Amino acid sequence: MIIPTTKLEETIGYIFEDKNLFLEALTHKSCKKYPNNERLEFLGDAVLDLLVGEFLFCQFPKSAEGSLSKMRAAIVNEKGFMKLAQVVGLGEYLHISQSEESNNGRDKPSILSSAFEALMGAVYLESGLERVRGIVYGLLEKVYPDMDFGSVFVDYKTALQEITQAKFFEIPKYVLVNESGPDHHKEFEMTLFIEGKEYARAKGGSKKDAQQNCAKIAYIKLTKD
Repeated sequence: MIIPTTKLEETIGYIFEDKNLFLEALTHKSCKKYPNNERLEFLGDAVLDLLVGEFLFCQFPKSAEGSLSKMRAAIVNEKGFMKLAQVVGLGEYLHISQSEESNNGRDKPSILSSAFEALMGAVYLESGLERVRGIVYGLLEKVYPDMDFGSVFVDYKTALQEITQAKFFEIPKYVLVNESGPDHHKEFEMTLFIEGKEYARAKGGSKKDAQQNCAKIAYIKLTKD
């Protein structure tokens, strides 16, 4: 039986010869019907770590090891791989349990990033590093069209703290003002105060993200003054 090419394969520019391997890469552990993608995820993680490092090494020939390491860490993580997964619409093709379906599992960063790692692991297993390199490089260029250190990695909390210590002789104070949503999809709202004055208010999927979003707003305000 010939299994038709899926839109996902067309999007990433790779047609699987072994459709069972392709199916395995798309199957989350919550789905008991098929082998899940955890082993392929393990393999894909190692492949992606290498290729992202290689990409940055070639892209920034004058950057020091410390900067390259920070940029790689900003991409090789759950949020970074989720962005790459979203570009190819990976969530639409996943096999997940009904429970995960009800809990918006197709949009969960952990599930998307793991599936992307597994998908790249499957391509590597079937066709080798060169084919994965072409896919990953293309996606990185699409997600980061004007890639530089600032666009990939900016720790606004640290940057803002350096400014406030120099300008106000104190560090920013973050206050959680609201927490909403179900456990699997929480949203946090933070405010940022400097010298008792509210400089920013922002939301995020975690307290850390909300703080970073606040810090970015305040950092932009202060550097424009």
